[in-house]
Amino acid sequence: MIDFTVPLMPEEKPRYLMGVGTPDYLIEGSLRGVDMFDCVLPTRLGRHGTILTSKGKRIIRDKCYAEDFGPMDPNCDCYACKNYQASYVRHLLKAKEMFGQRLCTYHNIWFLVKLMEKIREAIAEDCLGNFAKSFYEEYYGG
Repeated sequence: MIDFTVPLMPEEKPRYLMGVGTPDYLIEGSLRGVDMFDCVLPTRLGRHGTILTSKGKRIIRDKCYAEDFGPMDPNCDCYACKNYQASYVRHLLKAKEMFGQRLCTYHNIWFLVKLMEKIREAIAEDCLGNFAKSFYEEYYGG
């Protein structure tokens, strides 16, 4: 649908796509000329203990994080990752402490803001296709 509708929109006006919030959809929308996105996904995922990382989605409330004393995402410099261990965030989620949900949500929003900064930089350098390819290789592990 984006391929069909974007060419019908005025080029001098911003192009807004509502309800799109996954990293791959942000990239694909940007490749097709969309300028702005809006979605509840990063907050919904965060409320349920799932975070977005450069290596894909991670469910922090899973048992494998019970003794993970590193950050939720070692490649992230957000407040949550710089100040809290994955195991502690998992504990908060398991204890139904709202702060765990907030840390995951904060991280997800930070991740997407940083992703959009990289997308804008790639557009300015005329290399968005290459950026997308390398992002997908890391995000999907291929």
